Amino acid sequence: MNTVRTNKITPAKDRRFLALIAVLSVAIPVVVALLFFIPKDGGTKVDVSFLPPFYAFINFLTAVVLVVGYVNIKKGNIKIHRAAMLSAFGLSAIFLVSYVVYHLFGERTLYGGEGLLKYIYYFILLTHIVLAIIIVPLVLLSVYYGITDQLVRHRRISRWTFPIWLYVAVTGVLVYLLISPYYT
Repeated sequence: MNTVRTNKITPAKDRRFLALIAVLSVAIPVVVALLFFIPKDGGTKVDVSFLPPFYAFINFLTAVVLVVGYVNIKKGNIKIHRAAMLSAFGLSAIFLVSYVVYHLFGERTLYGGEGLLKYIYYFILLTHIVLAIIIVPLVLLSVYYGITDQLVRHRRISRWTFPIWLYVAVTGVLVYLLISPYYT
């Protein structure tokens, strides 16, 4: 049985949340980009070598729950859809934190492959990075509109969010698998 919930979001609250989403949509990619320019302190040794396979696994789980959420919304199972999508959001947050920690303390790994595989790797990596930047506001807006029952807006943006988010999750795993032989 579907329960009708009343939307208690006022236009003022809506503007505040949308402003926060805008700030986060810029801040998150900027902070991640800055990680690559922060000099590493050779004296501080933190073993973060376990993180790349961990966040690859998190990306894999994200892809799985995204598909579960998609299948369930197509079947009309709103409760399972919502749980899956909020799980995907939580997993993506865990990914982001582990990625930041790794790139804050870990050494940069360069891809060492050659030939056609090198071009495939860099194509996947470039599209992954560009779409990972684009996905930040899309995910935040999709989740916000979903949890505030702004379903028309939620559906409109989620049509774009789902395939891009799934692509980013899957290519995150592929990037890891392709570069993993070169981790020191």
